Amino acid sequence: MKAAIPLRSGLTWPSTLRSRIFLILLIGLAFAYGLSFSVLYMERYMSAKAVMLGTLESDVATSIAVLDRLPPGERGDLLDRLSRGNYRFVLGPGLPGVPDTSSKGAEISGKIEEAIGHRFPIRIERIPGDVNRLQAHLTLSDGSPLTIDVTPKGVMPIAAWLPYVFVIQMALLILCTWFAVRQAIRPLGELAAAADALDPNKDGPALSEAGPREVAHAARAFNAMRERIAHYLEERVQILAAISHDLQTPITRMRLRADMAEDSPEKDKLVHDLGEIQRLVQDGIAYARSAHGNGEKNARIDLASFIDSIAYDYQDTGKAVTVVGLVQGAAFTKPHALRRILSNFIDNALKFAGAAEINVERSAENGIVISVMDRGPGIPDDMLEAAMQPFFRLEQSRNRETGGTGLGLAIAQQLTAKIGGSLRLYNRAGGGLAAEVTIR
Repeated sequence: MKAAIPLRSGLTWPSTLRSRIFLILLIGLAFAYGLSFSVLYMERYMSAKAVMLGTLESDVATSIAVLDRLPPGERGDLLDRLSRGNYRFVLGPGLPGVPDTSSKGAEISGKIEEAIGHRFPIRIERIPGDVNRLQAHLTLSDGSPLTIDVTPKGVMPIAAWLPYVFVIQMALLILCTWFAVRQAIRPLGELAAAADALDPNKDGPALSEAGPREVAHAARAFNAMRERIAHYLEERVQILAAISHDLQTPITRMRLRADMAEDSPEKDKLVHDLGEIQRLVQDGIAYARSAHGNGEKNARIDLASFIDSIAYDYQDTGKAVTVVGLVQGAAFTKPHALRRILSNFIDNALKFAGAAEINVERSAENGIVISVMDRGPGIPDDMLEAAMQPFFRLEQSRNRETGGTGLGLAIAQQLTAKIGGSLRLYNRAGGGLAAEVTIR
């Protein structure tokens, strides 16, 4: 798992594009949603404030005028009827408080003074306590003190179901953000997977060109690139096959002329060199055919008879090739291609170890694993993959004396791909090399 990228502020930036886009969209949408919620909250607060101040301005003037005209004994009967939700009238000096110099107090005082037409001097005091409470003190025409007990209200109370709606909205926001990111990133993941699995030598399915216009355009470009690579490789193989084929005729003429010459050390060297050139040409043609040709059809073979026939062919010429264990079962594959693969493995084992062992077993995935093992020098672990490349040779052992063109394992790999199998090389415990082909 890739580590996150540190930011300058000390935070960590996600390492995947999916996480980055998801985080950017989520933060942006959540910020926009929070901004909208804040605007709505402020609008409700300002509306509640306007309603409260408007009530003070319109109702308080009428109420004070009514109380001022009534006899002192009748004023108490109207106090409850003149009171409202955010203020009430109290006959008397009210509660002791402290002078209020806040902007809200000045605003309420100004509204009351405007309502009563500046006829009665007003003093605003704040009453200490947990509740935000103001009292406006004034004196009526007959000298009676009157107190307006004001409890400013903020925003109207939030409904009990609103938090649940908020949670549902945030869940929908996260879900929609995840879905949008998934839709945007999935084609990129499919393209990366197709690039990882790209093998021009295999006829795999093309990348789907469905989806939005940009995705379809990228898929078409990838499929076209894949076809161009396959075409270039096919041209390369055809050129190799043509050159190898055309070289056979002059090599044959030179071989005939060398055979007709008088015996001498130079003649032997020339014949030996021509033999090496001819083997190289033949291996080049075989490599070209393994990479380009695909005419053989699958057939069912009996594994015991098939493996024994290969081993007997080598044993008849005095080669030390043995079959290890009991071979049973059948396989559905291309027989000639499989025979060429195993023959190349055996040839390598005989060249570098002098003996080869063939083993057949079933894999856990119900496949057939055929291994050719030897006790030769093996191949360094860091060169196992390179050993299957064309014309690869290890100078320590694969020299001119032992022969070899470096195409045997490359041909085996090409043919293994044609039969839909897999090839693996590994060094054996105790020394030696094992080359195995798995048929699925």
